[in-house]
Amino acid sequence: MQKKQNVLFLCTGNSCRSQMAEGLLRHLAGERFEALSAGLEPNNEVHPLAIQVMQEIGIDISSQQPKAVDLFLGKTMVHYLIVVCNKAQSTCPRIWPGLPNEKRYYWPINDPAAISGTTEEQLAVFREVRDELQENITLWLKEVTASSSII
Repeated sequence: MQKKQNVLFLCTGNSCRSQMAEGLLRHLAGERFEALSAGLEPNNEVHPLAIQVMQEIGIDISSQQPKAVDLFLGKTMVHYLIVVCNKAQSTCPRIWPGLPNEKRYYWPINDPAAISGTTEEQLAVFREVRDELQENITLWLKEVTASSSII
């Protein structure tokens, strides 16, 4: 049995996008990958609307917690790094120990927590972000599978 490869989703607060991505990858390919997430400036909790929109599609992220990138940097082998926000992209270390540059991805996804409005308006944005992440992860999984079968 092959050991799972670690995939780290990185953003600033680790309360919305990266948490949803972690839950999505665990759901879609948890048998192949160890889904992890972290933030450069982690919040205290996962955003309640992120938890809610993930529950709508049958994925429970309510037990996940924001984590600092320091928990992983230089301590955990990361096989793929996926940065999901502009601030993290501009401030994250360019070199990740042991990670080839072609295994570092940047998905510029808007921060749903930055949106104001009614709860329904906010939920609509959280759903859009969730669906964009799901689409990106699905495409990424196809790309990774295709490239590993070429070897």
